[in-house]
Amino acid sequence: MSVIMTLVLDGDGNKLEQFAAENPDRIAAIRDHAVEHGLIAHRFYASDGKIMVVDEWPDAESFLSFFGHVEEQVGELMAASGVTGEPQPTFWRELESHDKYGWGA
Repeated sequence: MSVIMTLVLDGDGNKLEQFAAENPDRIAAIRDHAVEHGLIAHRFYASDGKIMVVDEWPDAESFLSFFGHVEEQVGELMAASGVTGEPQPTFWRELESHDKYGWGA
């Protein structure tokens, strides 16, 4: 079963969007490399000085392998977004709660 990986960072979502708009090839290259390592789904979100990354991966090891290859490129994206802290990924497993709804439940 896949895992959800989240990163919550102090940063500016508007700056991240600006960097992405000005550097579409760099953003696509990071994404494509992630897909090569097994990425299933990916989104960025922002709220009140926070940026959140939500990914779905086959397992934590796939993400860690990917991140080890692109840490410098991701660091440039994060620095341009005002992020100063170290990323601390959290991995989540789905629970069987017998009340699934949406997302292809």
